[in-house]
Amino acid sequence: MYAIVEMAGQQFKVAKDQKVYVHRLQTEEGKKVTFDKVLLLDDGGNVTVGAPVIEGAAVEAKVVKHLKGDKVIVFKKKRRKGYRVKNGHRQSLTEIVVEGIVAKGAKKAAPAKAKAEKPAAEPKKAVAAKTEAPKKEAPKKTAPKKAAEDLSGKTVAELKEMAKAKGIAGISSMKKADLIEALNK
Repeated sequence: MYAIVEMAGQQFKVAKDQKVYVHRLQTEEGKKVTFDKVLLLDDGGNVTVGAPVIEGAAVEAKVVKHLKGDKVIVFKKKRRKGYRVKNGHRQSLTEIVVEGIVAKGAKKAAPAKAKAEKPAAEPKKAVAAKTEAPKKEAPKKTAPKKAAEDLSGKTVAELKEMAKAKGIAGISSMKKADLIEALNK
């Protein structure tokens, strides 16, 4: 049996009688600690996933000692500038031993998956409804373009003659696009 638990801001996979080094806890040495943010439980192949945590599940541990981690060298340098800084860092840690995993109130992961699938199906229907609306508007926009396409194959001289026949004034200074627009009105 193992569990994935959030302890001191980090997630750990823990089992019974396992030693774990976590960020410094405010608990005295020799005292017991309970972590209730259990994200996943595995009990002999029966996996339970929390959403986000499993209600009623907890991990019980005992604080063994407080210590410092290995030294990490932090070296900063800017080339060609003469800037070099060397620092060291030792993280404060707490060693704990997991004494037990309590799985009260644990639920199976299958219902959580069923809930996740239902919302995924609903947005697909909404997307389908949105794509139908532009299809209805498309025929309205294409009708005026067909008339404009018929005139676009003609020369400017032919368009000016057609404009004279319709009695449109000021055609001598119009461009081809303006002539087509005036004839389509």
